[in-house]
Amino acid sequence: MRTDVEARLARELPGYAQAVLDALEAAGFEAWVVGGWVRDALLGRPGHDVDVTTSAPWRETARVLRATGAAVHETGAAHGTVTAVLDGRPVEVTTYRVEGRYSDRRHPDEVRFVTDVRADLARRDFTVNAMAFHPARGLLDPFGGEKDLAARVIRAVGEPRRRFEEDALRVLRAVRFACRLGARIEPATQAALEACAGELAGVASERVGQELDGILATGRAAWALRHEFAVLAAAVPELAPMAGFDQRSPYHAYDVLEHTARVCAGVEAFSGGEPGAALRWAALLHDVAKPACYSEDVSGRGHFFGHPEEGARVARRVMGRLAIPGEVTRAASALVLLHDFVIRPTAPSMRRMLVELEAAAPGQARQLAFSLLDLKRADAVAKAPGCRAYATELDEMAAVLRGELAAGAVWRVRDLAVGGADVIRERGVEPGPGVGMVLAQLLAAVMDGELPNERKELLAWLRW
Repeated sequence: MRTDVEARLARELPGYAQAVLDALEAAGFEAWVVGGWVRDALLGRPGHDVDVTTSAPWRETARVLRATGAAVHETGAAHGTVTAVLDGRPVEVTTYRVEGRYSDRRHPDEVRFVTDVRADLARRDFTVNAMAFHPARGLLDPFGGEKDLAARVIRAVGEPRRRFEEDALRVLRAVRFACRLGARIEPATQAALEACAGELAGVASERVGQELDGILATGRAAWALRHEFAVLAAAVPELAPMAGFDQRSPYHAYDVLEHTARVCAGVEAFSGGEPGAALRWAALLHDVAKPACYSEDVSGRGHFFGHPEEGARVARRVMGRLAIPGEVTRAASALVLLHDFVIRPTAPSMRRMLVELEAAAPGQARQLAFSLLDLKRADAVAKAPGCRAYATELDEMAAVLRGELAAGAVWRVRDLAVGGADVIRERGVEPGPGVGMVLAQLLAAVMDGELPNERKELLAWLRW
């Protein structure tokens, strides 16, 4: 007899996935839905790509599904996987399999196809990912995944160390799932992932980057920094010196690591939980260069001269190595570069901030301006108590910024109401660097409030 939960899952299973199950079983094979859809559906969370596992060999899977009119792509035939597209939605279908040794700690040396779905589930990483569902047969849960999911526990399937030695990337996946589900990692699994964290050095850096990006996207980077720092530092060695680094400053009440964790939490709060990838990466890396830039004065007070500039260089290096998209990398490094940039609640100051952002991340200044204010707010509340009032001062600056943008603030030459042709005509100069110099002077005058950005006024200035 089906439970209420199983009945709900049967109702929620997408029709295109049901069609895949029906086609395979009508042909005499067994098939189950597995993976993220089962996990998220049990949590009542919407939408996840549907994966299916089946007793059918992949060639039979392809034949059966093509006969229904579905487009079938042989996306991983060596591992028994094809992807069927029904109603414009992809369904990955894989033959039941078990795997041999992982000599490279990433890919199995051999794959053997089997006929028992339980053997297939036994090879998977965590109990919450090792469940199968069928709308008629219900939930198949041989490792207690439903119970762990309800208790918010991440537990390896079988012997934990073996799971991580098979694929070192699972170390980061465990942290990502813990963040995403608001879960804890059970002790044996935690001990194994810490023991195997060093093996991340042998994993392709772009895959490490994908997992780290996923951890940041959960909004729980602060938790990861506090509870799984050994793993994060193994993935990004540049983070390691932050732990326990005493800032010896009246402006700071915490070491660099705890300060960074508080900034990561702060950007989530100040942006309403939607800070965007660049701001999340900037929060993580904004003080990454402090240990390298540390110096003390004669009184023993710590200073970090040049750490924003060096931090921006480190951010570009780290994010480039991890294959984070270039636009995100440029934006994040711009925020790191300018997180200590002095601003005031005046229109000229807001325009200067936009100019600096434009220079560091061309084309992104407008949206990054508010991200920079959120980063500064988070930075302020993560310092010593006496510094935290600055966060409220930034509200006034945000109001000035909004007013400037609404009024058509100018911070690029191309935003001026006149252009190079006007300079050539009105000044009688030849095309060349001199035209750019005149436009730069004109931009400075507009930004400082000496001239309005009105064509008539700017042409009069050129004629003067």
